[in-house]
Amino acid sequence: MLNIGVFGVGHLGKIHLNILNESKYYNLIGFYDPDLNNAKKVSDLYNCKSFNSPKELILRCDVIDIVTPTLFHHQIAIQALSNNCHIFIEKPITKNLKEAKEIIELANSNGLLGQVGHVERFNPAFIASKASITNPMFIESHRLSEFNSRGTDVPVVLDLMIHDIDIILSLVKSPIVSINASGVKVISSTPDIANARIEFKNGCVANLTASRISMKKMRKSRFFQKDAYISVDFLTKKSEIVKIKDLPVNSDKMALTLQNDNGEKKEIYFENPKINESNAILEELNSFANSILNNKKPVVDLNDGFLALKTAQRIIDSY
Repeated sequence: MLNIGVFGVGHLGKIHLNILNESKYYNLIGFYDPDLNNAKKVSDLYNCKSFNSPKELILRCDVIDIVTPTLFHHQIAIQALSNNCHIFIEKPITKNLKEAKEIIELANSNGLLGQVGHVERFNPAFIASKASITNPMFIESHRLSEFNSRGTDVPVVLDLMIHDIDIILSLVKSPIVSINASGVKVISSTPDIANARIEFKNGCVANLTASRISMKKMRKSRFFQKDAYISVDFLTKKSEIVKIKDLPVNSDKMALTLQNDNGEKKEIYFENPKINESNAILEELNSFANSILNNKKPVVDLNDGFLALKTAQRIIDSY
């Protein structure tokens, strides 16, 4: 088992504590949180040791799980990597690209691994549909959330939209040629709602909307490609695949048939992939352990986190 320590036990940090206690790959050594009152409450509630200093915890661990506000990611990651610890770091990887580069360079020079918490890569609805998304040419993503002061230390692009940015970059293997975006401050000092249009060199276009002032929650993406449409609902963990094929000689009488402007008849098939129930956070942490134990590239490595942040920053810069 890998000895692991958690930095930051706010809302998400507490979830990580619970999950790490369930994992067969990790031995939870304890946590560090600078808020002593919160640390005492969490230590008592989860029966988990609270450490008095960051270095004291780091020196006991093989892996450091960084679940602090983004502002502190770089500082903790550098300290962990400097003491021969692998790092799991929540998204966004850092508050700027310079800090992200420094983390990547140190990890590489010390032969250590890092994974970024882009948890939607492990969403069971996405996993069930991913193999069918082969060459998307138009993508539409909506990520809407009710207002919560937690996360408002960064713009909504870094708080919410970056999840969809990472998903799209993992699927579209083509350089970005242009980005047009707009963002509006409503409650926070940084934009609370944003829309971005990303154009790729291969012709793919992605339209992303993120809001943290919605009356309802939505986390849904739709992928359009030749002869197929795939819908992934990250919130309800459901997906639907619509495939369009040439009308066969012996067509299915129950299938929907369409005729295009050239007179070609197409048959439409509907599929609902089997969704295997899973906890995405547990899956991403276990996946990282597997990468460390087998010395293989993490599913969402530090470079993926860097590219997502770079794209997010381009969106913010184009407001």
